[in-house]
Parts: sequence; C-alpha cells; structure tokens
Amino acid sequence: MDEEKEEKEDIETTSGPEVTDSQKTEDAADISEEAASEADAAEGNELEILAKQVAALEKERDEFKDQYLRKCADFDNYRKRMIKEKQDAFDYANTSLLKDLLDSLDNFDRTVEAASSANDAKSIADGVKMINKGLVSMLENKYELVSYGQPGDAFDPELHEAIGKSDDPVAEPQIKAVYLKGYKLKDRVIRHAKVMVSMPDGSVEAPKKDEAAAASESENSGESGASASEE
Repeated sequence: MDEEKEEKEDIETTSGPEVTDSQKTEDAADISEEAASEADAAEGNELEILAKQVAALEKERDEFKDQYLRKCADFDNYRKRMIKEKQDAFDYANTSLLKDLLDSLDNFDRTVEAASSANDAKSIADGVKMINKGLVSMLENKYELVSYGQPGDAFDPELHEAIGKSDDPVAEPQIKAVYLKGYKLKDRVIRHAKVMVSMPDGSVEAPKKDEAAAASESENSGESGASASEE
C-alpha cells in the first residue's frame, strides 16, 4: 500500500500543477482577442481592396467622361463645318458658270465700244451673232442647256405654254409661232416655251396611227437610202 501511494505522488508531481478556472477564462479571453484582432485585420484589408477598386472605377469614369466631352466637341465642330461648307456651296454654286460667262461679257463690251465709232451696222450685227453663237455653244456643250421650240413642232403641254391659238388647216395641234424659246437642263425643263398654237379646224383629217407609223418608217428608210447613195 505504501508503494502504491508513493507512485501516485510521483505521478502528480510529474503531471504539473493543476489548472484553475480563472486561468482557463484568461486563456479563452486571449484567444478571443487574437481572433478579434485577426478579424479586424481581415476587415481592414478588405476595406483597402474596396477603396482601391473605387479609386480605379472613379479614374475610369473620369476617362470616359473626358472622352465623351471630346467627342461632343468634335461632333459640334464637324456640324459647324458642314453647315459652313453647305452654305458656301449654296452661295458659290454658280461660280463656274459665271466665270465662263465673263468671256461673253468681255466680247459684248468690245462690241459696244466698237459700235460707238463704227459706220457699218452689219459688222456690229455680225459681232453680236458671233458672241451669241459662242455663248449658246458653251452652254450646250459644257452645261447641257438646250433650247427647244420651233414653228411646226407638235404642241406638247408638258413642254409648251400656249399663250394664244388659232384655227388652221392642221391635223393635230402644232406650234404656229414661238414667242419665247424653252430651255432644258439635261432632261429637265427649266423654262417652258411660250408659243402660239395652231388648232385643227376640221379641214384636215388626222392620219391613223398605223398610217402614221408606216409613213414614219417610209421616211426613215428614204433617209437611210439617201445616206447610202451619198456615201
């Protein structure tokens, strides 16, 4: 029995002092403080990361805002430039035509100057005709401005403006006299011809369409034969 008692005493001696409840409480408090400190550190790191992300987003926002303002300024400048170019095109659209007309004006000035001391009216008239011919040729060849309307042409209300009429021995309405020539710019009428119209008085019967077509073909064949014989 004494030996067993001694062994128990030895075991208690080697196992160390007994841990009290107060010491356990202190240890738990230390662990809680460490956990809280670690949580605070983690929260601080998370806030720092979020702050960096916010700063990056604000920088990106500022860059987009700057780009937007620059685009708005560029577009406004482009709009103003287009308006000015459009206005210039409208204001100076006829520059080329007017420059081409200057030669005719110069020739008219020379003709007027020559007329003041000329004794021959025919030479003055010839000069005016020459100027007219050059002007008409320039307008036709360069600007495709063509005059139309000749006595004997068929009357077309799309092309001609009738300012008078008379009953005549004609089969269909046709132009009797031209008071003002019409003009076409390419295929568009820019001024209708003002004409006197001969209206059928009933003495001449209008040819039927088949007869008219046959007559037209006969005339065309006759012109082709004449051209071949001339060659």
